[in-house]
Amino acid sequence: MARTRYAPDRGLTVRMTATMFLLGLVFVAFVALIIGILAAVHASGAAIVLIALIFGGGSAIISLFYSDKIALAAAGAREVTPQQAPELHGIVDRLCALANMDKPRVAIAPTRMPNAFATGRNSKNSVLCVTEGLLGLGLTSEELEGVLAHELSHVAHKDVQVMTIASLLGIVAGLLVRFAFYSELFGGGRRSNNQSALPVILVIMLVSAVVYAISFLLIRMLSRYRELSADRSGALLTGQPSALASALQKVSGSMNRIPTQDLRAAEPLNAFYFAPAMKLSVGGGNGGTSLAQIFSTHPSLERRLAELAKIQKQLGQVSPR
Repeated sequence: MARTRYAPDRGLTVRMTATMFLLGLVFVAFVALIIGILAAVHASGAAIVLIALIFGGGSAIISLFYSDKIALAAAGAREVTPQQAPELHGIVDRLCALANMDKPRVAIAPTRMPNAFATGRNSKNSVLCVTEGLLGLGLTSEELEGVLAHELSHVAHKDVQVMTIASLLGIVAGLLVRFAFYSELFGGGRRSNNQSALPVILVIMLVSAVVYAISFLLIRMLSRYRELSADRSGALLTGQPSALASALQKVSGSMNRIPTQDLRAAEPLNAFYFAPAMKLSVGGGNGGTSLAQIFSTHPSLERRLAELAKIQKQLGQVSPR
């Protein structure tokens, strides 16, 4: 855990740890099963798994060490100096002093969609990016501070590292399907006149598809937990959960005014954003668990507002002494 003043959330930490543990179990079982399947018909089964692990691990390392550059390039953002954006830098300076963390690089993305994201493997190699749409949304200083506190919490709690490790299973599962397919198609199948190749390929594809689906759902669940944790940590750092809730409503509500094609173009960065790039239905959710919520990278707006209201009530009960 990062040594900052961001408040830990034991409940969410336990849930995130349990989710990571489940992902680890699925990963070990998956690799063992694939090795067993390939070894039954293929002497190089373990080698195929090893190659997939090497490629998957390499991809994860590149993603981890260059996540800030990749995200900035995808958003078309530019870094700005304190002279270019004095108010923005001033808020970041105050939050970093409050949180006792290194100041990230600050960038602005030229899009009218109001949003923000922070990424980087640690606080010394991180970047905080806001969009022109967010700066032009008319947020108060307290509301903007709440948004930025939320994003800096992701850096303080090393969420990029957590999500990169979590996504490794899905990457390896996808690679194993390809490697096993081509290995059986051009290698193992040649020795048995393709009689054993097709069943092996089908079994590997089926197992990999199931594992990918499980890992996808667990990663989405983990992503929603980390968003709730960032809301809580940001609200407690600033001491103004109502300001963060107000900003969340303004940002989420403005998504309905953004053209659908612009939102779709921004979807690759959804996991990083303060609010997902999607249109919200009028009237909100029905309180149930819809399919869209299960697949979402973020909790529903209603859930986030409810949690912030709880924090506001807790602070109200504690403050008068």
